[in-house]
Amino acid sequence: MFLKEVAKDLLNKYGVDMTDVAVVFPNKRAALFLNNELAQLANKPMWSPSYMTISDFFRQQSSLTVADPIKSVCDLYQSYIEETGNLTETLDQFYGWGQLLLSDYDDLDKNMADASMLFSNISNLREFDDVSYLTDEQKAELHRFFANFEDNPEGIRERFIALWSNLNNIYINFKQRLKNQGLAYEGMMYRDVIEKNNIKTQYKHYAFVGFNVLQKVEQVLFDRLKDKAAFYWDYDYYYMKKGNEAGNYIRKWLDQFPNALQNDNEILYDNLKREKDINFISASTEDLQARYITKWLREDNRYEDGKRTAIVMCDEHLLHTVIHCIPENMRKLNVTTGYPLQQTPVASFVTQLIALQTEGYSAQEKAFRLHYVNRVLRHPYCKYIVTQSTELLNTLNKEKRFYITADVNSLFTHYSVDKQHLPELITWIIKIVRSIGVNGATNKDPLFVESTFRMYTLLTRVLELMKSGDLDTDIIIFRRLLSELISSTSIPFHGEPASGVQVMGILETRNLDFDHVLVLSCNEGNMPKGVDDASFIPHLIRKAYGLTTIDNKVSIYSYYFHELIQRAQDITFLYNSSTQGSKTGEMSRFMLQLMTEWNHPIHRLKLQAGQNTMQIEAEIIQKEQGVLKKIDEIKRFSPTAINTYMRCQLMFYFKYIAGIAELNDIDEDDIDGRLFGNIFHRSAQLMYEKLLPREIITAKDIDNLLKTGKSTQPITSGNTGWTLEGVIDDAFATELFNLSSGTKKHPKLNGLQLINKEVVNKYLRQLLKIDRRLTPLRVISHEFDVRRNITIKSRGIEKTVEVGGRIDRLDEVFSNNKTTYLRVVDYKTGSKKAEELKSIQDVFDSKNIRTKKSDYTMQALLYSLIEAKYDNIHNPYHKPVSPALLFIQHAGGNDYTPVISMAGEKITDVTVYEEDFMKELSTKLAEIYDPEIPFSPTVDLKICEYCPYKQLCGR
Repeated sequence: MFLKEVAKDLLNKYGVDMTDVAVVFPNKRAALFLNNELAQLANKPMWSPSYMTISDFFRQQSSLTVADPIKSVCDLYQSYIEETGNLTETLDQFYGWGQLLLSDYDDLDKNMADASMLFSNISNLREFDDVSYLTDEQKAELHRFFANFEDNPEGIRERFIALWSNLNNIYINFKQRLKNQGLAYEGMMYRDVIEKNNIKTQYKHYAFVGFNVLQKVEQVLFDRLKDKAAFYWDYDYYYMKKGNEAGNYIRKWLDQFPNALQNDNEILYDNLKREKDINFISASTEDLQARYITKWLREDNRYEDGKRTAIVMCDEHLLHTVIHCIPENMRKLNVTTGYPLQQTPVASFVTQLIALQTEGYSAQEKAFRLHYVNRVLRHPYCKYIVTQSTELLNTLNKEKRFYITADVNSLFTHYSVDKQHLPELITWIIKIVRSIGVNGATNKDPLFVESTFRMYTLLTRVLELMKSGDLDTDIIIFRRLLSELISSTSIPFHGEPASGVQVMGILETRNLDFDHVLVLSCNEGNMPKGVDDASFIPHLIRKAYGLTTIDNKVSIYSYYFHELIQRAQDITFLYNSSTQGSKTGEMSRFMLQLMTEWNHPIHRLKLQAGQNTMQIEAEIIQKEQGVLKKIDEIKRFSPTAINTYMRCQLMFYFKYIAGIAELNDIDEDDIDGRLFGNIFHRSAQLMYEKLLPREIITAKDIDNLLKTGKSTQPITSGNTGWTLEGVIDDAFATELFNLSSGTKKHPKLNGLQLINKEVVNKYLRQLLKIDRRLTPLRVISHEFDVRRNITIKSRGIEKTVEVGGRIDRLDEVFSNNKTTYLRVVDYKTGSKKAEELKSIQDVFDSKNIRTKKSDYTMQALLYSLIEAKYDNIHNPYHKPVSPALLFIQHAGGNDYTPVISMAGEKITDVTVYEEDFMKELSTKLAEIYDPEIPFSPTVDLKICEYCPYKQLCGR
């Protein structure tokens, strides 16, 4: 309605030929809507006026060019160094508060304050240590001022007294530095135009439309153009009364710059007194608010009103979610807020490339770490620069190549990140981004094209500033600058702005009227937004010199709030009521104000999801035909599989029937418990195969090895060159780096790996000391498989299955009566010991797996029973076998023995327990095949805590 009235007035004054008319707005958006109104009202061909923003007007009047933000801060830093002589302050340290200082200078110039007087006052204020002369209010202002700086109070004082005393000199130096280059920051350019007093008016008539707050430069401009300008003010009588902050500025300017429209036009200016349908709705999350959009648009067919319907985001980070919540059948939509570059794939890819060249590069290995290489290869944009990137990814991870060099792919060429070579690194990233843009252009995805172009432009600009000497940076500053640039860059949506439902931020709503308005995330902190007093200039001095203060910012946002709703028929405000984290759950102060002052009802509602959180229940899996077929396909049961079934039948189903593999995505060169155990097992095997006699091992042999660390085998064995350290190195090479045994050269171990290597060495020596107490002994073999067939009966059907697995070590021990027996030794490097059990029934009691580690005992017993009767290679004479669990961490005592005891007696011949054991084992296996016994989840929820499948069953 407001722009329609402006259009009517312009047509009445100037007719359809407006070639000599310029319409000036605070922002660009309203120009499109005004032009549309003019076209509709004229209803015939016409010459449109020229449209420009106030910023465009000043830029046309000046020979100076507004410098980009990075260059401005870099030049300000140079002026700061020259005037203070503080060479210890780096650009990285300066950049954050340099932006703050630049903002102060900009505000100072736009309000045409006397810089020398203002900075003199600040300097004088700080020259006194005694602040007793200050009022309590002034002290409070200074205290709030100090709160803007994160440092210790003494550090702040010393650091900034030097700065404050030079603020005016820095200001003068900085402006001259920019002027010498034909550049300016915005406030400097505005002031320069006004102070030169040489405004060239190329149009006969000017119309200034929809302004509110006027900074001093704008006030002077309006005053000088009074004779050839018309001023159009948008307001409502409701907030023009004294005391309402929304009308603070228009009340001030109406007399000085009279309204071109009739102020007594009640249809235009008296709308907030009319009853409206206003709803305040609380929601527990931002996503819940966004999901409400579909319902709101369809209510009363609001979406059919097109541009008369607006979705306004007080928090523009909601854009991504909002877009995905727009109904699919909406054919027209205009998004005025740009899509954040930060949320595009190209931004994350550039971040990964920088991480690859910095944290991802090992100077020791002169290669890239696999973990960081994986991040790059897994990125969806990598396919545009690396052919067969998926195959390369799979190969590197299958081979566990923890360190990658350029011989794998030219992408993995290292660029030094020191200051001297940083431009080469940035050039490399620019080339990659360009290649992505070229190779991916065939997709014809507008977001892809725009985002890669914007990223290419940003990086190129930074490189230009570095090459010109304006930006003196290292990798830390570069990463920070790039992050800030990316976060402040958006990609505009293309469309017809004057049609379709409007999705916009609060600033884009200025001068526009809507019938239906949905305001999202209208919380305190979002509306008003950014109302802090972060500045180098204390509040009282800012206020005295007419600079922007918190009060100004609140007034401006109050005007935006009321202007948005004044002519709307129905308005719905949504706010986040959650108090989790940093959220306060407070609605905007303007909503509270409206509830208090508005004389019509406001509906308070609460938004609920309309659905309960889906609880995933642990299912019982029935053994239907498909499941039974899968069970029949299992040819061999290992102790691990049997113990898994006893631990949790559902876990067994996921792993062995459904075939869902446990996550084994280790792409870093660290060592977890499983890998450490593998390294120790391999080291122990090599120690007995390469360093000790293959027949009888004596105490002397072990003593020599412990003393020298060298092989005690004869020269004819071919192993005399092996050492204790050598076998450990070989184990690391094969188990950690997936290299062939005997490989002499492998990547150097990092600090954590070296610690693990020392622990392995300690454990091997502990193992030797334990074995020394048993000498003489013979180690028969390491790491070999044993198995046997057993017949089970399930529901009257007999079935033969194979059971078995891999034995860590089989040795022969000589007892005091000179008889010998064999031991099946299972190495355990963990801290949890298996407790002694009373019977075989306890071994198969699932409750004992977690509390007593009965799964360890079951495995050792099964291997020992098979070894006693069914291994004709290693035990051809079927000597008695003892099961042994050797817990390295608990083997320090002189009386320690790893042989398992049952009901207080050591097991010297495992076959004594064969009948009971095989009966229990057959029962468990028969259960697995029994179609009437489903796979049920464990009742012991403690087992679920570390289960790899717990998310599948909701535990």
